[in-house]
Amino acid sequence: MWKWLKNAKGLKRYPTLLAGIAIIVIFVGVALYTVIAIPYSQVISLWRGGIGVWDDNPQNAAPVWFDWFTSQKLPRTIIVSGDEQVGGDTKLVQLMLPFQYTYDGFPDELKLFMEATYQGAPPAATFSWRTPDGRTILLQEDYSIKTSSVYYISQDNDLRERLGGLLPQTGLFADPADESKPLKGDYTLELTAELPAASELNAKLVVYGKIYGLAGTDNRRRDLVIPLLWGAPIALVFGIAAAVGTSLVTFALSATGTWLGGKVDRTFQWLTQVNLIIPLLPVLIMVGYLYNRSIWVMLGLVIALNIFGSTMLTFRAMFLQAKEAPYIEAAQAYGARDSRIIFRYLIPRIAPTLLPEFVLIIPTFVFLEATLAVLGLGDPVLPTWGKVLDSAFVNGALIKGYYYWFLEPAVLLMLLGIGFSLIGYSLDRIFNPRLRTV
Repeated sequence: MWKWLKNAKGLKRYPTLLAGIAIIVIFVGVALYTVIAIPYSQVISLWRGGIGVWDDNPQNAAPVWFDWFTSQKLPRTIIVSGDEQVGGDTKLVQLMLPFQYTYDGFPDELKLFMEATYQGAPPAATFSWRTPDGRTILLQEDYSIKTSSVYYISQDNDLRERLGGLLPQTGLFADPADESKPLKGDYTLELTAELPAASELNAKLVVYGKIYGLAGTDNRRRDLVIPLLWGAPIALVFGIAAAVGTSLVTFALSATGTWLGGKVDRTFQWLTQVNLIIPLLPVLIMVGYLYNRSIWVMLGLVIALNIFGSTMLTFRAMFLQAKEAPYIEAAQAYGARDSRIIFRYLIPRIAPTLLPEFVLIIPTFVFLEATLAVLGLGDPVLPTWGKVLDSAFVNGALIKGYYYWFLEPAVLLMLLGIGFSLIGYSLDRIFNPRLRTV
């Protein structure tokens, strides 16, 4: 059988198997790249966020490939930095932050970040905005610069009144001839301040766009590429570990119980019957709320509660038939031990049927982890596809039109499930003589 499987001509008869393998190989490659390029400690720090981690990212920005579906050139984030140092005497400085704006839409937000080192009273600054057509707009006057300051230009109500009621991110870029369109060209934010001796001023203007990155951003400005990439290794590890732990243990116990019979078999059957009436999901929900939501705790529970499942009865029926084979009787005749008969004769005879079953149940556990996350019981630390779906649901992504926030993790979950399903059903046709095609 394995020689046939290794035969390239034999594989060509099952294009679904090749397609499934290709999908899983891609996911495995992404998972390996992710854990190497973005180490565990780094991804935890990025996912938690914090002050300064995602400040330069736009909020709820769509992916950059949204440009493919519109005739307009959607605005991207522009970052302009500058610094000024003063030596021995007090000095009036003019710090220029120039940039070019070439997009068809208005930016989403405007912020000016400032850091200063000085002695004495905080210096006062004046901010001006120069447009491509030569106009100068006063943004703020006598702004007190602290050691770390943020001027939220988009939230300046006084500036909004001076712009005729337009939002600052719209009014500062609007074409005077047609305020519904931005005026393209060279803009400059000018910062004027009287800095005391031995002082330093750093300023950074961030013009937030409406699209960002390959996957967009969420409501906390986090780049969604991070959880989408790290969701792959987590999903694979959780699904494969649960499938391996459940399938192998169930397979070995069902073979042992079937061969030994008596009290051992009756005990296993009783445990199976009891376990079948215990609902898995409510138990996991209870443990998550009352004890721990760690993904590893959930993984252990999933394995423990699935060992004595319905597959135990399926395997037992197979082993009952296999134990009557002539070579099993021959092994008994020459005095083979029970352990040898179980692990050298019984299990290898039925093992080919385990592989398709094993592959097919992996997506079940992957979707289970995502389901727990959507229910608010996901790991509080790890970024997963389920956590992205939960965050999108909680923040009303569909209602607000942020469809990418839902679709990206959902598509990845479906692709992973399709990949394992294609492999599993193809292997079932290969190893099951009644389903095999000639």
